[in-house]
Amino acid sequence: MLHGGATTAKNGAMNPASPLLIFDSGVGGLSVLAPTRALLPNAPIVYAADNAAFPYGTRSEAEIAARVPALLGRLVERYRPRLAVIACNTASTIALDHVRAALDIPVVGTVPAIKPAAELSKSRVIGVLGTEATVRQPYVDDLAARFAADCTLIRHGSPELVVLAEAKLAGEHIDPSAVAAAVRPMLDADRGDEIDVVVLACTHFPLLAEELAEALPGVTLVDGGPGIARRIAWLTKDQSWPPVPSPDIAVFTGSPPSDSLQRSLTRFGLGQVQSL
Repeated sequence: MLHGGATTAKNGAMNPASPLLIFDSGVGGLSVLAPTRALLPNAPIVYAADNAAFPYGTRSEAEIAARVPALLGRLVERYRPRLAVIACNTASTIALDHVRAALDIPVVGTVPAIKPAAELSKSRVIGVLGTEATVRQPYVDDLAARFAADCTLIRHGSPELVVLAEAKLAGEHIDPSAVAAAVRPMLDADRGDEIDVVVLACTHFPLLAEELAEALPGVTLVDGGPGIARRIAWLTKDQSWPPVPSPDIAVFTGSPPSDSLQRSLTRFGLGQVQSL
């Protein structure tokens, strides 16, 4: 187990400056950062993007299972967070147990929001929209069996949507027809026309909420970001935070962000950019 996590004050209390660490393959985890900051406005945040290996959804499970714990170990040693969030469905469904075994701080994962989707669905036909790696995981089978046994789940992996979400954050114009084409196979599947709720099983996809709402009229979109934020707030409920917020840190494992992406990061409160 890797030690060197959150720093504490002399009295043993949590150091208010000890940050939250939010980790993703790219910028998708910003859909977790935003609701977290809404609940914990003064929490210091380090947002880490493994853009050197982006996108995770097309990589092998063995590579992700080895890479993610090693990277998080380095990030914990450098930034000494009080808690880590794997704000990536693909990394969570493959590597969460490995990360928890390696670190001595709480680790919050991201799982497809199938339970709330089943609670909302009237037609009992639910779309699960994620990466190719996520939608095929046995973890999704388990969630479906536990919380949506009476529902038909139509799964669709879309690497195109991940790329479009990254492009949108980088300031590029997104063609609505490209988003519509990316979700079309899900709708064309058997009983696809009965889908009334879609689980956004990739943290990138809420960044395309407007485009997806246009492509899926009358369909309720469900993502796990707000639930993850509530979990973070609960796990840190008795801890101290700085009296005022400060510019937070974005860390990239690969090339630094473009100027337009940097402007988007600044809007999310990430005023400093560093490399790992």
